[in-house]
Amino acid sequence: MSRPPQTHVAPALAASELPLPATPADAEYRALLRLADLVQSGPRPRTPDQALQQLCDLGRELTEARYAALSVTDEHYPVEGFVTSGLSRSEQRRLRVPPQGHGPLGSLRTDRRPVRYDDLDTARDAFGFPPKHPMMKTMLGVPIIAAGEVRGSLYVTDRNGSLPFTDDDEAALLVIARHAGVVIERDWY
Repeated sequence: MSRPPQTHVAPALAASELPLPATPADAEYRALLRLADLVQSGPRPRTPDQALQQLCDLGRELTEARYAALSVTDEHYPVEGFVTSGLSRSEQRRLRVPPQGHGPLGSLRTDRRPVRYDDLDTARDAFGFPPKHPMMKTMLGVPIIAAGEVRGSLYVTDRNGSLPFTDDDEAALLVIARHAGVVIERDWY
């Protein structure tokens, strides 16, 4: 009687223990690793707002941005949910109302393409920010799609001392936005 072959199952590795790819500059891979770490070892969010806050913080971290914001919109585009990262408590209180996405982020609803500004001061469509909104120089925004519809945006501003955002920043932010879309589809609506 022959014995069945023995199999050895290695213990699961945390995402941070996985080997880096041959090209560690792969922004999507790095974003997925950080996202996996967040899901495996971070505090488990109890509400959709908490999950979206974690994603907003991660987007800011990955792009080395000064500020980040994530908005959730309904089918008519009014903002239903809004979280930020990098704002002080006093800046948050002064903001009072979230941006409604009429200016630089308005095109995300129609063409679903990321927007990138190297100098908001010279951008002719840089309007629509509420009073007391923090001053910004550079900006990168991506749409959040849930159930096939644009249901929000994730944007970061002022990368590492107002350096322009890069293609890698955009790729990383798109990964985070896709995950935000899953959270919104599953837990928000």
